[in-house]
Amino acid sequence: MPEIVVIIPALNEEKAIGKVLRRIPGNLVTRVVVVDNSSTDATAEVAKGLGATVVHESHVGYGAACLKGIEYIMSNIPEPEIVVFLDADYSDYPEEMPRLIQPIVQQNYDMVIGSRLPGSRNKGAMPWHQVLGNRLAVTLINWMYCVHYTDLGPFRAIKFDKLLKLRMQERKYGWTAEMQVKAARQGLRYSEVPVSYRPRIGVSKISGTLSGTVFAGYSILATVIKNRLC
Repeated sequence: MPEIVVIIPALNEEKAIGKVLRRIPGNLVTRVVVVDNSSTDATAEVAKGLGATVVHESHVGYGAACLKGIEYIMSNIPEPEIVVFLDADYSDYPEEMPRLIQPIVQQNYDMVIGSRLPGSRNKGAMPWHQVLGNRLAVTLINWMYCVHYTDLGPFRAIKFDKLLKLRMQERKYGWTAEMQVKAARQGLRYSEVPVSYRPRIGVSKISGTLSGTVFAGYSILATVIKNRLC
């Protein structure tokens, strides 16, 4: 098996992070890096207690936390072959990670997106406005970049060398969109696999409030258009 590192951005997820870490396939993953994004609860302590490597990012933002995880890997450990991004809120099913890894290992794909829309979504897992906004963003990306994505799901796997070539920059909510549009521009071989999705533990920083939803939607659309014009 290739060397696989998991990056988990986390902000005030002490009630969920333990459930996530316990369900990551231990025989598959080399190391788990939890990026504590300025939590005010015991997220970092819980993660450390369960054996995860914890690094800290003071700039609050989903993309900022992901970038910090990449920076840690480059500076502190031998570079892995594959990086998996996973949310800390227990909405994803970590035990489904082999679904994302298999197309990379066996079919030489560069990036695999865990798609929630064709997968099994529990009732209430994605509010209607989140589904609508996701579909609008994906439709725009498909039209502008001549690809066929179905989701911007955060649960994803990518070859580490390909990830570095994307030169990711987005520090807020447009992170997943930036990865997918840059992958399209660079001609990465991508695939999607259906994944399960459940209501997160706690209140979402994005879909849990109207302001969060609006700001996230703006960030995603701005990222899609900006990269098209570069």
